[in-house]
Amino acid sequence: MRKIASIGVLALSLSASGALAHHSDAMFDDEKEVVLNGTVKQFQYTNPHSWIQLVVARPGGAAAVEWSIETAAPIVLLRAGIKRTALMPGDKVTVRAHPLKSGGPGGSLVNVTKADGSVISLRGPRAAAAAAPAATAAPAATAP
Repeated sequence: MRKIASIGVLALSLSASGALAHHSDAMFDDEKEVVLNGTVKQFQYTNPHSWIQLVVARPGGAAAVEWSIETAAPIVLLRAGIKRTALMPGDKVTVRAHPLKSGGPGGSLVNVTKADGSVISLRGPRAAAAAAPAATAAPAATAP
């Protein structure tokens, strides 16, 4: 009986550590924000995380860089009022994100300001409206 209990505890702890590891934001630098002006290539409204593929032009005519911006699961997006059709390929947007610690072209979404001035935020429409002036006033970042 004791052996079965030990195996059960071990299995439970391993499954819990896997879940915690999956939901870690350790790869992102939450102390920093980048502001990216670019064009939506794709909005992947998928589980377990949705993604915004953003093409960002570089200064001096260098090749554009594709950034991968991680955001929440579709159910979380939907609860914040963000539908699958919120971002379409070709949309010109400004994205605020916590960058990857590695310096690569990726990050964790803070918010998106669309060309019409509307703001998409996981905190919902009220928070998005409050963030609008800050998002449009921030300087643009360039890709590494």
